[in-house]
Amino acid sequence: MKLGAVFPQLESGSDPIAIRDYAQAVEGMGFDHLLIYDHVLGAGIDTRPDWSGPYSSESLFHEPFVLYGYLAGQTTTLELVTAVIILPQRQTALVAKQAAEVDILSGGRMRLGVGVGWNAVEYEGLNEDFGNRGVRSEEQVALMRALWAEPTINFKGRWHTINNAGLNPLPMRRNIPVWIGGYSEATIKRVARLGDGWFPWRPPTDEMRAQIERLHAYAREAGRDPAMIGLEPQLTPMRVPEAEWEGYVRGWQDLGATHLCINTMGMGLRSLDEHIATLRKIKSQLGM
Repeated sequence: MKLGAVFPQLESGSDPIAIRDYAQAVEGMGFDHLLIYDHVLGAGIDTRPDWSGPYSSESLFHEPFVLYGYLAGQTTTLELVTAVIILPQRQTALVAKQAAEVDILSGGRMRLGVGVGWNAVEYEGLNEDFGNRGVRSEEQVALMRALWAEPTINFKGRWHTINNAGLNPLPMRRNIPVWIGGYSEATIKRVARLGDGWFPWRPPTDEMRAQIERLHAYAREAGRDPAMIGLEPQLTPMRVPEAEWEGYVRGWQDLGATHLCINTMGMGLRSLDEHIATLRKIKSQLGM
């Protein structure tokens, strides 16, 4: 099972040297990948008294592709993972271009996690349709894969038209792994048909086992081998007591997890150095 660290951007600050040092420390500890969240706009809650979202305009979010373009040159082995880019609120060809550029600059270390998001405020600000985001994301994934595979393409979909045009440069493998986040039944079916992997960030319960079994059944119905679909759960020590860490990881191993990421946000840590020390402790305790 490959091990990753969640970049603690809500608590990271904006010092580029500290961010560089964090990424290099994660790599130096032997983590396989770094994972980053995505939000473009934060909602001001002073005019939204009923706001219930987990983030607002006060939440710090570095832009994933720009940050990874920087870290691609500061690291050598870390896989650079987005989990998740809110795909339907972004222009599809531009996402494909940005992901390909990170892949080139990093020597083929890009993994693109995508999802449909929950924040209608962002969609409004980015002039995209919140209502059709799920089904539209499927066409987006198809278009990105077509753009990554060939120098020029012709593509005619419900929302996208490209006439004999393409990206340059192309990603190193002429493909970038696309993983999908979310928990609805429609999302599970989408992962089964289209995804290279899924981010099930919930405990390894019987309910989650049943979801994975349905995922595998949908994959077989689509003519795919379920074993080819990766699973990356998340261990969040803020929510999982220290005495339960090992059991949590074993539970996910039993469910077939191929990857695991550790999220150190929300623990009251005051600097990236403290996040590094906490990652070191958790990794050592898990023996990974």
